[in-house]
Amino acid sequence: MYKSKAPLRLGLAGGGTDVSPYSDEEGGAVLNATINLYAYATIRERTDGKIVFSAEDRDENYECDTIEKIEINGILDLQKGVYNRIIKDFVNKPLSFELITSSDAPAGSGLGTSSTIVVAIIGAFKEWLNLDLSKHEIAQLAYKIEREDLNMAGGKQDQYAATFGGVNFMEFSSNNKVVVNPIELKQRTIVELENNLVLYNTSTSRVSAEIIKDQTENIVNNKVVSVEAMNCLKEQASLMKEVLLTGWVDEIAAILDAGWHHKKQLADAITNPQLDEIYNAAKKAGASGGKISGAGGGGFFFFYCSNNTRDKVIESLEQFGGDVRPYQFSNEGLVTWTLK
Repeated sequence: MYKSKAPLRLGLAGGGTDVSPYSDEEGGAVLNATINLYAYATIRERTDGKIVFSAEDRDENYECDTIEKIEINGILDLQKGVYNRIIKDFVNKPLSFELITSSDAPAGSGLGTSSTIVVAIIGAFKEWLNLDLSKHEIAQLAYKIEREDLNMAGGKQDQYAATFGGVNFMEFSSNNKVVVNPIELKQRTIVELENNLVLYNTSTSRVSAEIIKDQTENIVNNKVVSVEAMNCLKEQASLMKEVLLTGWVDEIAAILDAGWHHKKQLADAITNPQLDEIYNAAKKAGASGGKISGAGGGGFFFFYCSNNTRDKVIESLEQFGGDVRPYQFSNEGLVTWTLK
């Protein structure tokens, strides 16, 4: 068995500026951090001429005879997309195998789940086929599969976060250029962040691609409010980096709060009355800032709770039917291994 796991991420600042055309024309910047929630992939070789895909966490399955290119039809397309690209770029012949995937967070969570699954699957193929791929090459391959092969709208940060792991300040520019700058934080800063940042699952999901399409359309049409919001989000990524490196962690709250305000100006579906109610309840209970992770519209919120307000904030969220998810930050990116 050839196995892999890749970490999910929290988008702390700058999310959305990694999406074209803004990143190509203005240059984007994102600060994100991976956590100990993962996507997993396992490949078992078969000798019966079959290809079998199983998404255990979604109870979805697909089976076909071995073939060089599988039709993309809405059933486990991420798995199919990776297989098609691996055959096209590296193998040039059909393979027979079983691919099993799962994730610690559901699709539409805002934690980069889809991209992280793609990275994990590439990792399992890399382990099986002994592919000579660097971290940058894995992340770029994952991006091409999602954005070009599968035509899924989205940005570039998730593939790189899942591959590299850790806390990273990422810069995006034209021609798909991505620079990953690892941020080395003091241990006391990490511990304080884990204590003060409450990760809350709203128990709702959304199709991020639809929100991102609206966001992209606003940028293409040069909607002033959206473009100005993007500029502010990019600036906040740099501010977040400075605050984390200096250890002034309580100042994170103001950056998150401003980031949520600007993020809501990118597209109408980023928030809704329920999400606004959740955010306002957390603030009223003592959270000094927060934002939704990912494209918005649902999924996971995280709130900064300084001055020992954590328990009160968690209590205030109980009325909304979601759950607080324990986590720790993770420095490790994609990991692959073989079981014989």
